Amino acid sequence: MYSFEQLKIFVAVCECGSFSAAARQLKRAQSGVSQSVSNLEIALNQSLFDRSRNIPVLTAQGTALLPIAKSILHQQLHFDQKVASLDQQHEHELVLAVEESLVDAKLLEKLSELADQFPITNIEIVSASTFDVEKMVSEGTAQVGIIYADGKMQNEMDFFTLGYNRFITVVSPSHPLSSLKSVKDTDLRNYRQIVQRSSQGKELWFSYGISIKAWYASNHLMLLHLAQQGIGWAVIPESLAASAIREGKLVSLNLEYEPNGWINTIDCITSRRHQSGPVLQAVCSMFKTYMKSEIFT
Repeated sequence: MYSFEQLKIFVAVCECGSFSAAARQLKRAQSGVSQSVSNLEIALNQSLFDRSRNIPVLTAQGTALLPIAKSILHQQLHFDQKVASLDQQHEHELVLAVEESLVDAKLLEKLSELADQFPITNIEIVSASTFDVEKMVSEGTAQVGIIYADGKMQNEMDFFTLGYNRFITVVSPSHPLSSLKSVKDTDLRNYRQIVQRSSQGKELWFSYGISIKAWYASNHLMLLHLAQQGIGWAVIPESLAASAIREGKLVSLNLEYEPNGWINTIDCITSRRHQSGPVLQAVCSMFKTYMKSEIFT
């Protein structure tokens, strides 16, 4: 009969690329890691790795069993965390990372309710780009994050959809593009673009750089201010641009290929490295309620 420990070592070898690398990660002797995988192969009566080369290569059987092994380990982790949380009091600390364009006074007002609900919990709120938030939750430095989804499955985190946000393309009223009744893709490419880019150099799928001339900023509020200065055109949340458009400081462009802007999903992601305690559950519930009450649904 195989064990959870053997499955853990099998997955580690696959992710690290070799027995020696897995041994270093797990802080074990390489011989012990190799023996554990051999014992698992015997228990399963399946050959998991081709050892004829310098590095182990997954066999067809190993390839078929790897995703199932990962699923079993995830379920075990979830079970262990649930058992521990049954006896646990409120978490002592919680780090919440939020996509910067979604942070406003209304959200902070809603979050402030947690102070009375969980008076002994230290809560840290981080405002960052979607990719930086995703990285924090993946690495376990934040327990929960709010991001713009990119259509990819989250392998290291659990997630659920909260709502949606609309993005529009804007320029200063003095910009040449503002005088066009209908804007083509080629029109945009001829003028400087102001692109939101994370600290990792990543850009959102619907607002990545397409112009040969570009400026980059780490958050959407900075994009808004730069666009107001006539630096170039930018794609920002409609809710963020609404006030500037009403005041005549920005103009929303009528794009031929996307006249209604881009609607993008907002997801809540939670780390699998932390137990799901009452504070985290309350935060997730609060976001569900907040998104439904605002313009994000």
